Amino acid sequence: MRAQLERAVPQAVAVDGTAESIPLADGAADAVTAAQAAHWFDLDRALPELHRVLAADGLLALVWNSRDLDDPLQARVEELVAPYREAAPLQLDRQWRAAVDESPLFGPVELTTFAWAQSFTANDLADRVATTSVIAALSDRERTAVLDRVKKAAGALDEPFPFRYVTEVFLIPRSSDRPSNERGTSNQG
Repeated sequence: MRAQLERAVPQAVAVDGTAESIPLADGAADAVTAAQAAHWFDLDRALPELHRVLAADGLLALVWNSRDLDDPLQARVEELVAPYREAAPLQLDRQWRAAVDESPLFGPVELTTFAWAQSFTANDLADRVATTSVIAALSDRERTAVLDRVKKAAGALDEPFPFRYVTEVFLIPRSSDRPSNERGTSNQG
């Protein structure tokens, strides 16, 4: 993704960092975004770091593309992928939400959703499903079997066909409260 950014926006400055260690000055960012990633954060370390780099009126935006399970094809793909997700040791859930809601570092979460669709062929759909971490981790034989079932699920559709998603954008304002664990001295009195 970084290489894509550098090609698409050559004037952009990309720096190495993580949510737990961002190489920016205090208050340097008006906004911080993470797409399909906050579930990987060490939230005990990341939330104070995100708060630190955000300006006083800054926003944290967390984005996920979710399956539109009202779409029959999405629902069928979900049926095919779900058994592998349930068996995976890492559940990519919304634990981040409880941590943010309980944190004095951020204000109330506002959710906005957008519907959209990708245009796919059966092979495109199989390629997309293959990038899902739980499917990519399967043995070659298991992965091939799942992807064959995905292609079969899309086989009766005219190509290209829409593959529907819902994008969820969680906007979270930085709180102006000083973190209780922040060290510093005070010149009171």
